Amino acid sequence: MLELRSITAGYLRNAPVVREVSLTVAPGESVGLLGPSGCGKSTLARVAALLHRPDSGTVVLDGEPVRHWRHRAPRALRTAFGVVFQQARLSADPRLPLTDLIAEPLRATGRGKEIPDRVAELTPVVGLTPDLLTRRPHEVSDGQLQRACLARALVLRPRLLVCDEMTAMLDASTAAALVTAVEDYRASSGAALLAVGHDRTLLGRWCDRTVDWDSLAA
Repeated sequence: MLELRSITAGYLRNAPVVREVSLTVAPGESVGLLGPSGCGKSTLARVAALLHRPDSGTVVLDGEPVRHWRHRAPRALRTAFGVVFQQARLSADPRLPLTDLIAEPLRATGRGKEIPDRVAELTPVVGLTPDLLTRRPHEVSDGQLQRACLARALVLRPRLLVCDEMTAMLDASTAAALVTAVEDYRASSGAALLAVGHDRTLLGRWCDRTVDWDSLAA
């Protein structure tokens, strides 16, 4: 169970973009967070994934309040989350071929021996072909790069996925393929999902329930 309790968060002192927002995601549940651009939903998603410390409020995971963020969080908490951002090119190291991009979390957690098998396992799952794995981000399309970013998010077998506008910059067929890959992973693993977006139809079809930002921020 992921619980966000009365979260206030922002990037400038005394200028929060999220004010007193609460949200829960039950084990195995898929929750859509719907709202317009700039409303603060991406900031809340980063708080939920332990990537941004809130100014106030509490994040509770499995009944335990979170006390540390980003690299200071215990490894067991950090690796519980897989995150896919909207802009793949801003979240990918341009120097890395796709194999190394996908493998980043494994190396960071000292599990380098798993890289060959895990990358080979995930490549078809996200719709990549082996010839693309040696290419760097500037040598692949936006859709191909986002497929690699999804594989990176799945490589540690997280139990909570946060997809922040994952499909917003993709064509319809690629978006559908990535949503299918996420749902196949959730079906096999029991992982929960927080999907952030502004497309009510997509979130309505994808998620168990959709929460409107206006109802949270009221």
